[in-house]
Amino acid sequence: MQITAAMVKELRERTGSGMMECKKALQEADGDIDVAIENMRKSGLAKADKKAGRVAAEGRIAINISDDGKTAVIVEVNCETDFVSGGDDFMAFVNEVAATALENRPESIEALLELSIDGSQSVEERRKAMVSKIGENIQVRRFEIMNAGAGSFGSYLHGTRIGVLLEMENGKEELIKDVAMHIAASKPTCVTEDQVPAELLDKEREILIAQAQDSGKPQDIIEKMVEGRIRKYLAEITLVGQPFVKDPDKTVGALLKDMGARVTGFVRYEVGEGIEKKQENFADEVMAQVNAS
Repeated sequence: MQITAAMVKELRERTGSGMMECKKALQEADGDIDVAIENMRKSGLAKADKKAGRVAAEGRIAINISDDGKTAVIVEVNCETDFVSGGDDFMAFVNEVAATALENRPESIEALLELSIDGSQSVEERRKAMVSKIGENIQVRRFEIMNAGAGSFGSYLHGTRIGVLLEMENGKEELIKDVAMHIAASKPTCVTEDQVPAELLDKEREILIAQAQDSGKPQDIIEKMVEGRIRKYLAEITLVGQPFVKDPDKTVGALLKDMGARVTGFVRYEVGEGIEKKQENFADEVMAQVNAS
């Protein structure tokens, strides 16, 4: 059967794939567009599985807050290159994932991937279609949903790589934004000292004791040294103990107290944090391609 330009155009519009890929699919399906689409979907799943092992440490953060201000979500979706992360298709997918998570409030990544985006495709199906179309590994890495108590939500995006979602009681819009920006810049672990995980504090104490014992000082002096350093450490990792980025002479805790406000919780995401990136040597990469050809 003759493959016409109109048939190729229709298949492109329905799949978003390239012209040559559509023409080839139509030829293999003997001009049957529905069969071509089915074959392309199967091929896309195979491509997605093949690319699943590649490191995806670039991407975007998205934050959505419900219209009533009672629920909010922050998500991270990864790809392999910053070029793809800035593309319209990838941005649209990230926003769709955030909207789907906010609307359905799933309890896990697995549950989110099973949810329908538009009534026809699940998040996972759309992800695999994106992998096939773009040619990079794409992963919905993580999300967190926050439900408001007595406070109000605020958010801050530093470009698309760092996102902060926080809830504050009695905070004005400008203060909420300033504190969110501070969290983005200063990376606190939690709001107050009582929220610091016990295992994190125990590990730091163990390190400090080992360092202090090398000094040869008496045990009572070592204990005082360690406690002093622990207090300094807690000030460094807690939001209320950190010097405010806009006024380092005042801690965030003092700022909030002066304004009669309180941060009840926050989430800070940074694209790719904790993912081990593969270090490429450009010259070696070019030589490998030359040898392969």
